[in-house]
Amino acid sequence: MASFKGGMGGGNMQNLMKQAQKMQEQLQETEKLLDDWEIVGTSGGEAVVVYMNAKKIIDGIELDAKVVDPEDVEMLEDLIMAAINDGYKKADEVYKEKMGPFGGGMGGLL
Repeated sequence: MASFKGGMGGGNMQNLMKQAQKMQEQLQETEKLLDDWEIVGTSGGEAVVVYMNAKKIIDGIELDAKVVDPEDVEMLEDLIMAAINDGYKKADEVYKEKMGPFGGGMGGLL
């Protein structure tokens, strides 16, 4: 009578587990890279600059004093939003490029 070794594929299951563990490690490394990646969004010819990481966490905003007009706050608000949206677009591109091999990861952060 033939014996049945290794349950469900034995060596194949071990290889799958090793591959899954390696992919998990690569995913963690990539997520760390995205945390540290600096994205710079700008508007108004760099009158407004927004700094963020590739996960869209804003680290800072710089304003050129020329765009700070107390009589036209709405324009400044628009410039800030435009710079944030520029940064978000760039962050989306980096995120898709880096996380693409993992099927998008993080359940639809984008």
